[in-house]
Amino acid sequence: MSGDGLGPGRRTPAFVISGHTMALAVVRALGENGVPVAVLHWDARDTAHSSKYAVADIRIPSPLKDEEAFVAAIARHARRFGRPVVMPASDESVVAVSRNKERLSESCLVAAPDWHVTERFIEKSRTYALAEANGVPCPRTMVPHGLEEAESQAESIGFPLLLKPSEGHLYYERFKRKMVRAADMAALRTAYTEAADAGLSVTVQEIIPGTDSSVVNYNSYTWGGRPVAEFTARQLRKAPPAFGSPRVARSERIPGVIEPGRKILAAMGFAGFSCTEFKQDSRDGTYKLMEVNGRHNLSGLLAVRCGLNFPLIQYRHLAEGELPDTTNFCSGVYWTDFFRDLGYSLAFLRTERHSPADYVRPYALRQCDAIFDPHDLKPFWTRLRFLTGSAAGSARKNLAGRIGVAVAASDR
Repeated sequence: MSGDGLGPGRRTPAFVISGHTMALAVVRALGENGVPVAVLHWDARDTAHSSKYAVADIRIPSPLKDEEAFVAAIARHARRFGRPVVMPASDESVVAVSRNKERLSESCLVAAPDWHVTERFIEKSRTYALAEANGVPCPRTMVPHGLEEAESQAESIGFPLLLKPSEGHLYYERFKRKMVRAADMAALRTAYTEAADAGLSVTVQEIIPGTDSSVVNYNSYTWGGRPVAEFTARQLRKAPPAFGSPRVARSERIPGVIEPGRKILAAMGFAGFSCTEFKQDSRDGTYKLMEVNGRHNLSGLLAVRCGLNFPLIQYRHLAEGELPDTTNFCSGVYWTDFFRDLGYSLAFLRTERHSPADYVRPYALRQCDAIFDPHDLKPFWTRLRFLTGSAAGSARKNLAGRIGVAVAASDR
């Protein structure tokens, strides 16, 4: 552990668990408002702990490798600092914290749903079943129990299709990808067999047609069965294109996702912060549910810069009993992840077909960046050193390939 500005007598501290881009947004959102923040992390690619707003940098075991040691470490450090607000910022950490919420609540204020709720959004098969049962539009999705059944379901849905993991964080940890686009039966068999051999369950899902910009976010803080703060944004470029996570987004009022977003969260019995993702089907204009994230999202800093500071809302609610009621936010603000945008833009320059103005616009207008902040530069240099090292170690000959490989290695 390095640094220690969390002594008694100060404002209730926050423990941000995991240190990737999601966590950095949380650290800045809280630290800029005077909340003492400790970053508890385990991954060498982390950057959040290098922020000037992190007053303590604590290494803990990975929840995927040793969940018991992970939980014990949080509890041990929490007892030193007087019931901190524990805010997991990745799927693997929210799973471990939620599953052990009762135990951690003895020493912490836990900003994670109860486990029976977490299961409903972590296991995508449950999410889609819940959506169908409650009238929330979603892609046609089937859960195979064996290769033969997967083949039959694929024939029913038609190619190309997606083979999506039921538990995305476990699949990503194993294969370093979110899903597989299967163009034919051979690709489906290969992807299914790989997942089965790794002990991971998958779903067979139709591809919803539409561009990257047809994907939108509905962020909300829900309590007592009602949303107390809501925010919507449009994803403009993804990493990788089509089926990746956002690398450029823009705040925008999107009324069409408010009702289905509220409906799926109510069906889950969800309370707290969530980011729900929809994709507008180009065939009929319907917004269809892609996933529910029960933790702060990759582009979470965008809402903060638009006037809805969800990490601070969550902190004040749990630590100070203050619950706001607002949906006011600025539209037309861009969020970028410069490193990922540069890498993927170079790697997919010929296939994405964006105009030069499309590439420049997010940087020329009002925007915030996931990593770069002139008032908090160390995370930028930390990320740059990691990417430079990864690119230098790559055997690829062309620059775009080297940058793409490096960015993919830190793509969280």
